[in-house]
Formats: sequence, structure tokens, C-alpha cells
Amino acid sequence: MKMKHATVMASEIHEIPSVLNAQIAKGLEQYIAAGRAAAAGRPHGFVTCARGTSDHAATFFKYVMELKTGLPVASIGPSVASVYDTPLKLDGFACLTFSQSGGSPDLAALQAAANAGGATTYAFLNVTESPVGHGADFVLPLLAGPEVAVAATKSYVATLFAILGFAAGFCEDKVLEKALRGFPDQARLALSQNWTKAQFSLARAASLFTVGRGPGMAVAAEAALKLKETCRIHAEVYSAAEVLHGPVVIAQRQFAALLFDPEDKARQSVLDVNDALADKQADAYLVTSQANGAHCLPVPASQHPLLIPLLQIIGFYVFVEELARKLGENADAPEGLNKVTITL
Repeated sequence: MKMKHATVMASEIHEIPSVLNAQIAKGLEQYIAAGRAAAAGRPHGFVTCARGTSDHAATFFKYVMELKTGLPVASIGPSVASVYDTPLKLDGFACLTFSQSGGSPDLAALQAAANAGGATTYAFLNVTESPVGHGADFVLPLLAGPEVAVAATKSYVATLFAILGFAAGFCEDKVLEKALRGFPDQARLALSQNWTKAQFSLARAASLFTVGRGPGMAVAAEAALKLKETCRIHAEVYSAAEVLHGPVVIAQRQFAALLFDPEDKARQSVLDVNDALADKQADAYLVTSQANGAHCLPVPASQHPLLIPLLQIIGFYVFVEELARKLGENADAPEGLNKVTITL
């Protein structure tokens, strides 16, 4: 029996494990094959095309591919093509567009300009029958199903999963591929983690930081956006490498922070920021599987380090939807926002 949830957003968050199962059954081989095809072309590097939540997925792609291949990944502003009509010179590059709807004219324009400039184009889309889908050389379906709530959740996790499938194919990484096939059970565990201890601190905070490093920057950025759009809480995202260079000076009582533990070589830098914020009496919470302190927000242990950000954002989505309801906000349709934002 399908469980009834308080909001559409909550229902869609709890669909994530079934979306992942659908991707394993119908999409993973496509993602891997696309990665292999891209590798066979021996690209000089990659450029990405995205906005909003999908641009956070592009950040994830950047870190994953740069860490695994050493090839550069650059984000091109869609307005370079859609507003300024600049010819692009991308011979030997692959252009990857990330979009839930595939409908925004600026994304379609940048993808077309990249193709005209010599790039091979790949589109990661939930709606494949769309302007971006029709213009891409390769279309990678996210298979998240209809997403009704304004705040994207299941489609974002699906995009990160598809990116990892592409990376596994590009690098012939069988260890990552195996971890992806076993991931839905971990995702289901992430839905049941209890983060209520952080609700009061974030609700009363005048402002807060979300902090990440490496691939975790993608979920720190997504968390900051979701806090603004569903809870109307001001949040800024920072790399752990940047916080102590200046932003830390505004931290004080009634200031809060969510820090996403990368659980890799960058971990110490995040822990250092956590300590610095705590010293300034800010309420700093560490999202991690490796500790169980009063200010730790738990996630399940991961079978692969690149899957840690996915578990963290799933846990965060459950948390932020509940927080929005307790604050009296409409998480499904925040005032002033539309599901599909059309930009030029």
C-alpha cells in the first residue's frame, strides 16, 4: 500500500528508492554506454549547461570527472549563446546539459551553440521529449517520473545517479558500477534518519551557511537553495576552503551552519570549519556517517565515497520538507515560484 504523505514534496522524496530501481532497470546501461562513447572520442574536456538545481548537478559532474579523469570541466553561462549570440569554439569537447524539463530556451540555445562549435552534446533530462532533448546527440533519461512539487528532489538525485553511471562507463569503473546497482537499499535507509535536533536552530537563525568540499559542494549548494525556496531561510553556500578566509566573521549566536562531511581527503578542512563556527557559538551541524555527537546529523554508511553526497541530500530533503511544514510554509508551491522557470 502506498504511504500517504503530508505534502507532494514528501511523497516525491519517498519515491527516490523506486526511481533508482527504475534507473537500474532501464537507464544505467544507457548511462554507462554514453560514458564509454564519450571516452572513445578522447575529449579534451567537458563543458556543462544548466540552471538552478540542475546546475548543482553540473557541479557534481565537475568534481566527479575532474577527480576521476584529470580532464577540465567548465560551466558556460547560457546567456553567452542565448543573449550575446557568441560563436563557441569547442572542437574536441563534450557538452553536457542537465535539466528536469528540458524546456528552457537558454539551455537549448547554449546546447545548439556548443554543437555548432564542434562539441558532442549529451542531455540528462527527466522530460526527454523537449527542445533540449530534440537537439542533443545523446539523450540520457532520468526516469524520475512526473515531478509536481516546485522544489525538485527525486529528479536531482536521479541526475546525480545518472552522472555516476556516465562516469563509471567513461572510466570503466566496475567498482562504482557495482555500488550503483546496490544503492537503492542505502537510499531507503537515508529516508529514515532523524535530524529533528537541528530544527530549532535553523528555524531561529537569521542566516546560515551550508558548507561542503569536493563533490559535496553540489549538495551544500542544493541545501542552501532548498532552505531559501521552501523555508524562506537565508542560506549561503561556501567551500570549506573559503569560510575561514572571511565569511566566518559573521558567525555568532543564533547563526547556524550545515556542514556536509565529504568523508575523504577533504574531511579535515570541513571539521576545521565546524570547530571554528562552534568556537564562535554558532550552531554548527555536521552531516556524516562517521560520528554520533550532539551536533551530528546521521546518514547511512556508503558502499562508495562518490555516493555519500546522494545519501546526504536525501536525508536533507526529508529534513527540509518537515521544517517547511513546521514553519507554516507551502513546500509544494512556494510563493512566487513556478515549477519550470523559462529564461533567455
